[in-house]
Amino acid sequence: MPEPQPQPAAAATATAPPPAVTLRELTRRFGDFTAVNRVSLDVARGEIFGFLGPNGAGKSTTIRMLCGILPPSSGKGSVAGFDIATESEQIKKQIGYMSQKFSLYEDLTVEENIDFYSGIYRIPGAKKRERKEWVIEMAGLADKRGARTATLSGGWKQRLALGCAILHEPPIVFLDEPTSGVDPVSRRSFWELIYRLAGEGVTIFVTTHYLEEAECCDRLGFIFGGELIALGSPAELKRNFPGEIVALECERPFEVLKRVESLPGVRQATLFGAGLHLTVERAEAIIPLLKEALPDQEVRLERIAPSLEDLFVSFMEARSG
Repeated sequence: MPEPQPQPAAAATATAPPPAVTLRELTRRFGDFTAVNRVSLDVARGEIFGFLGPNGAGKSTTIRMLCGILPPSSGKGSVAGFDIATESEQIKKQIGYMSQKFSLYEDLTVEENIDFYSGIYRIPGAKKRERKEWVIEMAGLADKRGARTATLSGGWKQRLALGCAILHEPPIVFLDEPTSGVDPVSRRSFWELIYRLAGEGVTIFVTTHYLEEAECCDRLGFIFGGELIALGSPAELKRNFPGEIVALECERPFEVLKRVESLPGVRQATLFGAGLHLTVERAEAIIPLLKEALPDQEVRLERIAPSLEDLFVSFMEARSG
């Protein structure tokens, strides 16, 4: 697979605004270990950009460099037009940042947390109350404004943390695995808030390992071992999938996995729910061979469109193998 090249979300024109985020050969080393290796990409203004990868892939390290928290070892980057290596203080005024740990003070109430962050962001006194009420309404916390933050569920803490991160109305928001550890309903509600922000022109740069969330992004970057291994919209990435997918349903999938993964034409076999997903060269040719190879099994075989999970597994297997 060719190396991904940085591409704006839309074709560049003479009047198009510059990207909100730009990385060129961005690298971060810790001693002999390279956490981020020559990553290049652009994120357009108002775009929801998803950064996907397994734990330890380099997602959080990249975000910390873009937020001006961690200097790069080499390469370049800019956020809102400011250089990440030399203008980190200007960048911090232009961004909101939310991590999976929800940087909230548990002993303070909802309102007290908002008041604290209003001071951190130096929001003018005349505007503080307006922004506080906006956050409480946006997050649906009207009946919890006096509650101690420690008593809130993960989903409510998540909404409050997002509100505190955008109190100062930043044009760019970095969300580092913001839905980790919260229930599916809370994740869905949180993404509704993200859509609302993007609809108002805010650029969203979000890291996640939930592939269903990745479907909600305008474009995706897959990072593995510190390297950007794929870049594009969900639809583009699926169209460029190398091969075809056959879904195989059976009663004993683990036993079947061992029998089919070495068949000619099967590039990869992966357990998927109660069955298997097989990456093959041509589904039409392999389905009869699968039936012949499993005469003692009642199987259901169907060619399906590749999912983002199929893509991700394929990318990682290609790099690992």
